[in-house]
Amino acid sequence: MTRKSSFAPVVRDDTRLLLLGSLPGEASLRAARYYAHPQNRFWHLVGAVIGVDLPALEYEDRLAVLLDHGIGLWDVVKSGKREGSLDAALREVEGNALYDLVAELPNLAAIGFNGGTAARIGRRLIGAETDLALLDLPSSSPAFAAMSLAEKTDKWLALRPFLTERKDSSCETGA
Repeated sequence: MTRKSSFAPVVRDDTRLLLLGSLPGEASLRAARYYAHPQNRFWHLVGAVIGVDLPALEYEDRLAVLLDHGIGLWDVVKSGKREGSLDAALREVEGNALYDLVAELPNLAAIGFNGGTAARIGRRLIGAETDLALLDLPSSSPAFAAMSLAEKTDKWLALRPFLTERKDSSCETGA
């Protein structure tokens, strides 16, 4: 089995929402881009959350739009052995320094885990004591076909209040 490694985090100091996958799949690793597999619905799902047609944009523009909306990206797995792209095939997993990254993001309000493996590993790395909202999202991967895109979109829209609340936090009335 080949050892594979994650990419660097895509964040800024004003990141309010951090979206975490497990470990990039083969297509993403080859392209050196997050969610590069053409059937992965990540860009569609996040685009629905922020109201932007992300798939229509070039990759660097997608990242810039996410950052401008206070959204960061990373993976919970720093490296692991895996044949293919399926999370179920991950072995000898080393976690990313998620706890440290979270501590460096003063405006962070929520973390969304893209799939069950990301949630399981990510929750362990963050620890039990956190004020952050932790949201388990259905995987955007084409391998997770148990749910339609419409159903996945409905679940991912649960991220919207965190972006809205953070944007409007300076106008809170206490009500």
